[in-house]
Amino acid sequence: MSKPTRPGLLPHPGLTLVLILVWLLLVNAVSLGQVLLAIALGWSVPLLTQRFWPEPVRLCRPRVLLRLLATLLYDILAANLSVAWSILFRSRRLRPGFVQVPLDLRHDLAISLFANAISLTPGTVSADLTPDRRTLIVHALDLDSPERLADELKARYEAPLKEVFESC
Repeated sequence: MSKPTRPGLLPHPGLTLVLILVWLLLVNAVSLGQVLLAIALGWSVPLLTQRFWPEPVRLCRPRVLLRLLATLLYDILAANLSVAWSILFRSRRLRPGFVQVPLDLRHDLAISLFANAISLTPGTVSADLTPDRRTLIVHALDLDSPERLADELKARYEAPLKEVFESC
């Protein structure tokens, strides 16, 4: 089954704009030559890679995504402090372990974002996704209750992602 391609000469206008801006920020110059090169890169990269892109993403509830981002930023900060405390003062009492988190998500991008959110939060890392894409294996630095961790990950990250990507 082939994936549908985006028609036209500008398949990802948003990405084109981002690439242009990122290029200009990287070179730290706004000369005519750099602007033309940025436009050429911003146009050609999405055009030449469009067959590798998945289907267009539909965000059902963008405000939920913003709340999820705020939650994730808070969790990253809190987990950094917690992991630092654990390493400095409790390193002999850590209980590392793996947890199987059953997935309700079916959208590929949502599963990827869920796994990345877990890995971005210090003290946990997404270790594997089962071949049937129904279970995510997560390693935790200090695991007291596998069920509680799985429930917390599902409530804090998976539920909002399901709302954003799969409730249209």
